[in-house]
Formats: sequence, C-alpha cells, structure tokens
Amino acid sequence: MGVYPTKQALSIAEELGLDLVEISPDAKPPVVKAMDYKKFLYEQKKREKAMKAKASKVVVKEIRFGPNTDDHDYEFKKRNAEKFLKDGAKLKAFVFFKGRSIVFKDKGEILLLRLAQDLEELGKVEQMPKLEGKRMTMFLSPRKAK
Repeated sequence: MGVYPTKQALSIAEELGLDLVEISPDAKPPVVKAMDYKKFLYEQKKREKAMKAKASKVVVKEIRFGPNTDDHDYEFKKRNAEKFLKDGAKLKAFVFFKGRSIVFKDKGEILLLRLAQDLEELGKVEQMPKLEGKRMTMFLSPRKAK
C-alpha cells in the first residue's frame, strides 16, 4: 500500500473492512498492516498444526525375557526385535526376575548382552543392562539406514 499516518491508515483499513494490525511496535513510526485478523489467526494455527504433524514421534517397543529363556523363545523374540528396529522404533529389552530367580542376575545380563550383539547391525545400545528392582533393562535405538 504505502506509508500513512496512523489515523489515515485506520480510516483506510475501515474502508476496506479490514483490521489494522501492529507488526512492529518498536519501530519509529510503528509498522502496521491492514489485514483480516481472524483469517491471520486461522492460518497461524493451521501452520502450527502442520508443524506438529511433521514432528517425529518416538515409539518404544518392549520385549520381555525371563532369566531362563530357552533358545527357541530367544530367537522368536529376537526376530520381533529386528522387526521393531527396522521399523525405526526404539527397543526396551528387559529380563524380569520372579521370586527367587533374582539369584540368576548374571544369566539375565548375559542374555541381554547376547541380544545386543545379535542386533549390532540394526541397532546400537543406548543404555547397557542395568538392574532396577526386579528388572534388568537395556535400551537399543535403531541405526540410520545407509
């Protein structure tokens, strides 16, 4: 449009049926723009919603083992873990110690380290096996595809 004094800008905005919105109040003279304010707010919300939709959501999948998990069950759960990592999800593998099975802490740690070694190409260990109460937990995150 052009540069106008504030009163003249206000009358022009009223003639056009628009709102006079202050863009930069600190400038001398203040910068204003004639626009439909409701439409501006609507478009701003729309942009924010689109940005939120583009943001990646982190998915964490869990796999539970017992300290005495046999080879067949281990292989089955390892295949599921491979699928989760290929899909781009983080993996939380844990060994749950029931009752007195807490005496097999070393077996649980060996099991988780074996899983980490088997999934080395697909994921990297984010947190080494750590005992928390009756659970020994390890986190794996997917490697970026080359």
